[in-house]
Amino acid sequence: MGLTNGEFTVTLNGINHWVKIEGSENETTPIVIIHGGPGGNHYLFERTAGHSLSKTRTIVYYEQRGCGRSEMPESDDEYTIDLLIQDFMELKKWLGVEKVDLLGYSFGGELSLEIAYRFPDEINQMILSAPSLIDTDLQKMIQITGFMTIADKNLYRQISNLQQQGLSIDDLYNRIWSLVDPGTVDLLLFEDKETARKNRAMWQESELTNTGLMMNCLQNNPAEIPLIFRLEEIYHQTLIITGVFDRNTGLPISKIIHKNLRNSSLVLFEKSAHFPDLEETEGFVKNINGFLSE
Repeated sequence: MGLTNGEFTVTLNGINHWVKIEGSENETTPIVIIHGGPGGNHYLFERTAGHSLSKTRTIVYYEQRGCGRSEMPESDDEYTIDLLIQDFMELKKWLGVEKVDLLGYSFGGELSLEIAYRFPDEINQMILSAPSLIDTDLQKMIQITGFMTIADKNLYRQISNLQQQGLSIDDLYNRIWSLVDPGTVDLLLFEDKETARKNRAMWQESELTNTGLMMNCLQNNPAEIPLIFRLEEIYHQTLIITGVFDRNTGLPISKIIHKNLRNSSLVLFEKSAHFPDLEETEGFVKNINGFLSE
């Protein structure tokens, strides 16, 4: 296929993107890894599940515009789904391959679905880990409920008081996120405290931050037809991986996606919350290799 291992700076739609190829010696259909956030990066994934996957598969990482080690666009408004899909297609052209597999985690799962919907002939198979549907009220309600399940007495009382004010779901959601501290967010995202600690330590080590600009832009530019109503038009063989304790995107979102996709399977991880790739790395990699080998 002509792919070469290494880190690269690739200009996609006029913006320099960080790209890394690993495992090209395996000569398999490349798996393009789509990170979450929105606005996240691959620093952890490339050092954990991604590195393990590269022992048997060709892995392509890229960090989305304005994310991680990639360049920011000139305008804070240039983070739309359309632009992210265009960037991906430019990356695929640079790779010079006929088809790729997609592995998207969290928001990356949602973006993978959008890519497959728009350009179905370019995609082979998909793996979605804890995928999101960020433009739904259900997504916000799952997080609100998630915070209430792990809140201490003080936070629980504050959330209850906010609920009694008759706020809209959007306002309630935003107010709760303004209340929580990093430790509470860790409790939301992880079931295992030691994994949460390692995750936060690696975030600090990376010195990469999420500006929040992508999330703001995506929320201000919703799709004319939300993805939830287009899922049944996506036909690719898809593996959905979800932790049973996921309080962030949650089992309900994964089940909706699974129910509506034409050709999907759902695997539940019994010891994980939002990041089975970190909490059950060995099983995560094993399931993906098995799926791709079928």
